[in-house]
Amino acid sequence: MSCIASRRGGIKDSEIVDYGINHEILEWAVNAGVAHFTLLSAICVQKPRLAFQRAKLRFEQELEASGLKHAIVRPTAFFKSLSGQVNRVQNGKPFLVFGSGQLTRCKPISEADLAHFIRLTLEDDSLQGILPIGGPGPAITPLEQGRMLAEAAGLPFRSRSAPPSLLNAIATILSLGGKLIPALTERAEFARIGHYYATESMLLWDEAKNAYDADGTPSFGADTLSQSYEDQIAGLSDQSLGAQAVFK
Repeated sequence: MSCIASRRGGIKDSEIVDYGINHEILEWAVNAGVAHFTLLSAICVQKPRLAFQRAKLRFEQELEASGLKHAIVRPTAFFKSLSGQVNRVQNGKPFLVFGSGQLTRCKPISEADLAHFIRLTLEDDSLQGILPIGGPGPAITPLEQGRMLAEAAGLPFRSRSAPPSLLNAIATILSLGGKLIPALTERAEFARIGHYYATESMLLWDEAKNAYDADGTPSFGADTLSQSYEDQIAGLSDQSLGAQAVFK
């Protein structure tokens, strides 16, 4: 069972970690006669535009071709990735959204529920192949997340909007600068990651309809994002991103 992933999705780290280390694990698994391989991937590889998505997808394809019985778990958004503004809202600052705050939706899943689902792939032979998975309840927008958070904090909801195109502009400028200063190439990729998540839903993609399918995205577990927000504000849970935090 591999949950290996690069911390920030940078170009170099993605090749080394999301693909390279998993490739070595798979080689070992095949040589050792391992009976089953479960991979934790991500639902966003359905529309690969970023280095880490292409690296994950490359390994997924390698795992599928290996001949091993396997499960590829593609979760939607984690609670942790949707908790970056808890302190900000608690401190009375507005909740930041891109555009209207309704450009995207997701079905958040907790770490505990995801861990339970991953364990089931080792026990239930029907859980094989590519397995998209989300948490319980309907898909929610960033605006709805902000309202949940404000309610949990006992504060009136306030929001501030920024255009997603701003992230594209930053990525373009950094890419041009990367021709002179290579380190800027990685920063440009981080801006592209931000734009992707600001404009793409973390739901099952329906190729036939050319649209995201909230109803078709499987639900699992019992933990809700609203309860997680309440627990974080009460000091019962910590979902802080530490050095990976974006919002202040």
